[in-house]
Amino acid sequence: MATTHSSLSLLSTDLAPAAIGPYSQAVKAGNLIFVSGCIPLDPKTMQIVPGGIEAQTKQALANLKAVVEGTGSAIGKVAKTTVFVKSMDDFATVNGLYAEFFGAHKPARSLVEVARLPKDVLFEIECIATVE
Repeated sequence: MATTHSSLSLLSTDLAPAAIGPYSQAVKAGNLIFVSGCIPLDPKTMQIVPGGIEAQTKQALANLKAVVEGTGSAIGKVAKTTVFVKSMDDFATVNGLYAEFFGAHKPARSLVEVARLPKDVLFEIECIATVE
């Protein structure tokens, strides 16, 4: 059985949904924070937010922000994101909400359409950020 190496710190915050599987919300390695995929769960109810792609994207981004800030980093320190969508037909909506969320900051990004996401959500996002 593996144990966490002393060079890594497993991080979590109560401001975002708890991990729903055998993983951490985030892991710190050196000055980097690796944030696990954030889906549109309401952190209080642990239920998927209703309202389609717009509501789900906003909630997942809010969850990402809660984890990033809960680790001591900031949205402006996000270096890379990976976005997963159930349908590329939602690209324009997702792209607009993403641009609004990050503002003038433009992290590197990949966006891919996938066949299925956890809990059948429409949107998921993960990131890598720096922290001092």
